[in-house]
Amino acid sequence: MNTAKRITVMLADDHTVVREGLRSLLEAEGDIEVVGEAATGREAVDLARKLHPTVVVMDIAMPLLNGLEATRQIRKAVPETRILILSAHADDAYVDQVMELGAAGYLIKQTSAQVLAQAVREVQQGKIFLSPTITRGLRRAHGHSPDPRGWVRRPSPNLSSRETEVLQLIAEGKANKQVASVLGISVKTVEKHRQRLMEKLNIHDTAGLTRYALAAGVIESSVQVTVR
Repeated sequence: MNTAKRITVMLADDHTVVREGLRSLLEAEGDIEVVGEAATGREAVDLARKLHPTVVVMDIAMPLLNGLEATRQIRKAVPETRILILSAHADDAYVDQVMELGAAGYLIKQTSAQVLAQAVREVQQGKIFLSPTITRGLRRAHGHSPDPRGWVRRPSPNLSSRETEVLQLIAEGKANKQVASVLGISVKTVEKHRQRLMEKLNIHDTAGLTRYALAAGVIESSVQVTVR
């Protein structure tokens, strides 16, 4: 195999055993090389900027920054990188969101190694790839097989990238000082973002913001939330 033609892949999943399994499956293909691994969405964005992989295989439910927002930031920072979502959830709302944000494909985690490798190759070629179960579900929901690039659903009321980051960290139970530390901004700036969030969403307590984040897919119930 000509190594010059190898497809470089970065893995983003907060479970080490999942990343190890994906690495083993993909590198067994010969034409695919895993060049980096990220355990949080924030780490995924930073690594993508550094490594410029051909494809990022991205989970949705990750701490500090979810896969939806990580997808948006990577697409903006490294537009040539293709993003393939690999999630345990086949919910139409998640599919709509990530495709709107520029993901090149969506697979469920029950996908076989053969289909995963096929998906990596096809999105690398500029194609859109969806799990067969996802395609069937969308056909039922939309009445036909829609073009993912034409979808425009967005559940949140025009939150900025920074506001979405702050919302996730608040929903994960982090105090203002912790949010400031993670994002590298001042506590005062965090407070302003929190206030802006509450105004935009018409929600005026942390519990309400957490419920909203869960309902909107900013965090998933599988993400550990600290109760204060």
